[in-house]
Parts: sequence; structure tokens; C-alpha cells
Amino acid sequence: MNIEKLVLDLCAYDDEQEWFEFKENWFQPEVLGEYVSALSNAAAFHYKAQAYFVWGVNDETHEVVGTTFNQYGDYNKEPYQNFLARNLSPSINFSFEEAVIDDKRVVVLVIPAAEEIPTAFKEKRYIRIGSSKANLKDYPKREIQLFKILDGRVETIETLAAKYQELTFSKLFGYYGSKGIVLNEKTFEKNLGLRNKNGEYNLLAQLLSDNSHFPLRVSIFEGETKGSNLFSVREFGNNCLLYTLDEVLRYADVLNLIQTDESERVVERPETPLFDNKAFREAIINAVLHNLWVSGNEPMISVFSDRIEILSRGTLPPAQTMEGFFLGESVPVNEKLSEIFLQLHISEKSGRGVPKIIETYGREAFTFRENSIVVTIPLHHIKKVGNKVGNKVGNKKGLNARRQRIITEMRDNPNITTSELHQILGISETAVENNLTFLKENGYVERVGSKKTGYWKVLE
Repeated sequence: MNIEKLVLDLCAYDDEQEWFEFKENWFQPEVLGEYVSALSNAAAFHYKAQAYFVWGVNDETHEVVGTTFNQYGDYNKEPYQNFLARNLSPSINFSFEEAVIDDKRVVVLVIPAAEEIPTAFKEKRYIRIGSSKANLKDYPKREIQLFKILDGRVETIETLAAKYQELTFSKLFGYYGSKGIVLNEKTFEKNLGLRNKNGEYNLLAQLLSDNSHFPLRVSIFEGETKGSNLFSVREFGNNCLLYTLDEVLRYADVLNLIQTDESERVVERPETPLFDNKAFREAIINAVLHNLWVSGNEPMISVFSDRIEILSRGTLPPAQTMEGFFLGESVPVNEKLSEIFLQLHISEKSGRGVPKIIETYGREAFTFRENSIVVTIPLHHIKKVGNKVGNKVGNKKGLNARRQRIITEMRDNPNITTSELHQILGISETAVENNLTFLKENGYVERVGSKKTGYWKVLE
């Protein structure tokens, strides 16, 4: 084990995780035993093979400062390591490792994750809650979840074998490269945790592969319910999940119409977006990041005439409370995927996603169902159905079926060409041009940019 690399990797975290602890010269023999129990159980809870207690690092700044801690000392006339081993049950194969980093000595207690049953010190079981050590029995939900994990009854994207084992990752390498990070072909599978204990590609690997077999769909309905007419279904994927997410976020620019209020004849007309793009972005990222992928289902995005609903599978994780959720205390459902999103700066550890949505739309934006969480983004229409423009938008007066179809195709593909519309509609290119002229002159669509490199903007 490369202790120097391990310590520096741990120091790179913004804050301490539940499976490692930093100290400088601290040593309380009995309390350290409790920490070993807590960290061993926390490692199992977070699907880590090991936990770490590190001396020689400042726990606030994560700066390597060095230590004088002596791991070979005695306690009550007995070598401390013997005392520790004798009081841990079941027995775990811990070890003290030492290294010098920038001429500063560090000591690492490497603690294996609990297996089969939780690790106890002097017959008491402990767990980490944030950066604190606690008695496991005081947190019954975590205790139940931990036993399920140890019993193999909880599958995660890291433990569940991928349905497809012939996977390739060229797009993953490209995505990391676009962020200025070079993946090592020999070690990336291990570093990203793409194989389970049996050596099979896991579900995480499938999600990040060139074809995840999980599409994200955006369904657009005419009315306020799914019983209304379906305008279109835009499918993103089956790509590498990272690219799929980017495509959905870019599609928000197509959906988010910028409206100009012309009710007052003034020189500067205020422009109002249909919805808050930052809140939408956070909702989409959270839905993908915290989706219960092991259920075999992807998030759903439904656009209605008055709102957007973003549904993610699963419920709050056992370690999460409702109040903590609303405060932005993030408890990842997919631990390794969360680390990857942080590494690529797709999401942040700050936990600002939920608070941002609440700040914009209130707590009522969240609905907790039995097996899913839904975020509702209301649409802000400044042009009401019933006035001259509203009739054109809401009731489609002046539009025949062909012109409505053109608008639908443009909404699905803003880069669509006259030639492609000619093929889709089965009419001549001259007829397509005539319909496009009508739609532009009557304010339904706008051509942004040149004929060759521009795109269509639907003005509804």
C-alpha cells in the first residue's frame, strides 16, 4: 500500500468523510478503540473496503503537519496493539502504517470494513454520524441498514453486476479529457470502482460505458396531465451517462423560452424565462445522481403546460432525515458516482442543490412518494391563453396539422433542416419553405443564425 498517496488522496477531500479521521498527536486508548469500531462499521456502510485513522494531519485544514504519536506504546502494561486486538470483536486484521511526507512523519491505522456482523469494541458497537462517533444502537435506522448491507441484502451500483459485460469506455476517456483529466488505461477500472468483488463489471461501469442502455426521456404533453395529447418524446442516450446528462441540460435551453412582455408599450421590454434554469439544472443533476439505478429504471422528465416534473427512483436513504434533506445535508445514494461527479465538477459537496430549488420554488416543489421523489418546476407564462398571442400558443389557431408537426419536430431537433422536414412530412421542399415562411411571419418560430449553421427557436 502506498501510504503517501493514500494520505494525500484523503487530504484532497473538502472535509472528513465518515470512513476516515484526521488527528495530529491525539491518543486516548479507550476512545481510539471506539473509533476503530465506528470507522470499521462506517466503511461497510459506505461500501469501502477499509477505513483510516490518520495521525499527522490537521483535521480542519487537511495540511500534513507531522506527528509524534507512538503506535508501539503500552497501555496498562500491555502493548497497545494487543489491547486493541483483544477488545475488538469479531477480530479484524488492522495494521499501523507509517510514512514521511515532505519530511513530516504520518501514521495511518488501516481498519478493514466490518463483515457479516458490525465490529464492536468491548462489546459495544459504534458508528460515525458525520464527523462524530456514536453508539450504533442510538441510530436504529442505520443499524438496520448496516445489517442488511452486511447480510448482502442491499445492492448498489458498485455491487450489482452489469447486465452487459462487453463494455467499452472510449467516451468516458473523452469526457475526462475534456475536463483536463487523463485516465490511466491500466488503472481506471480500479480507481473508478467499475468492477464488483467477483471481478464482473458492475452497474456503475454500465452507466459510464459507451452505451449505458439507460436513456433519459423528456415527454412533452399538451395539457396539465398525462391524459392530454403527447406532443413529443425526446430520448437522450443510450450513451455514456455523463454525455446523456449534458445533452438533457443543453435541451433545457430549448425548453426555456424567453418571453417578452409586450402588454406595455415601452422602449425596453422585460424578458422573462419560462423557468429558473439553475433550479432546473440542480433538479436534473440530483435526479441522475441519487436515482436508484439498481431498480432498473431511469429518472423521468415530464413537461406539461403549467409545469415540469422531474422524477427520480427511490426514497431518502436511511442515513438521511427530512430536515437534513431540506438543509442540503447530502447523503449520497450512489457513493462512487457522487465522487465522480465531484471530481468532474458536475456537482458540488456544498449541498446547495436542494436549498437552491427551495429558494426559488419553496419546499412544496418536492413530493415524496412511496418509491420516488418528484421535483416540480412551475412554468411562468406571461402570455395567457385567451388573448391574441395566447390563442396562437395555447389553442394553435391558424395552425394546421402539418404546421403543428413542423413545430414539434423543431422542438425535438432545433437543428432540423428543410431537407429533413421534406423527408419526414412527405411534401416538396418548396411546400416546406412556404410553411416555414408562414410560421416565421406569424411569430411561431424564429431562425437564429445563418441557414447553414443556425438553429430553429420555437417561440411558443
